[in-house]
Amino acid sequence: MALALSALSVLGATPAHAELRLCNKTESQVGVAIGYREEADWVTEGWWNLPANSCETLVAGSLVSRFYYIYAVDYDQFGEWGGRAFMCTREKEFTIRGIEDCVARGFERTGFFEIDTGEQASWTVQLTEPVQGGTGGQ
Repeated sequence: MALALSALSVLGATPAHAELRLCNKTESQVGVAIGYREEADWVTEGWWNLPANSCETLVAGSLVSRFYYIYAVDYDQFGEWGGRAFMCTREKEFTIRGIEDCVARGFERTGFFEIDTGEQASWTVQLTEPVQGGTGGQ
């Protein structure tokens, strides 16, 4: 089942509120992984487990990258939010450096979707329920 995704920009009023947040606006528990560039390496981290209708900070402080990558799975409805940016993950909690040769290194190769923060200091991503009525999604 394909799940719809919408991303919103939220500007913090003060630097103390700067962060990358993810809000689970579904009725299901979801697991979230993130990918980002850190100096010369790509890094993926997971899993944050978010209950239905909750938010979590994935990156604390001002954002240092313009692009972040997210993969999420709906534990209750068995759907996922993914994309075409392939990075390494695994089933258990992880921090993985590098996105090459995932399978050869004993990891899974997973498609993440890209978040363009527009170089804002804060950003919020909202995972939403599937679009009803078969409009094709976005």
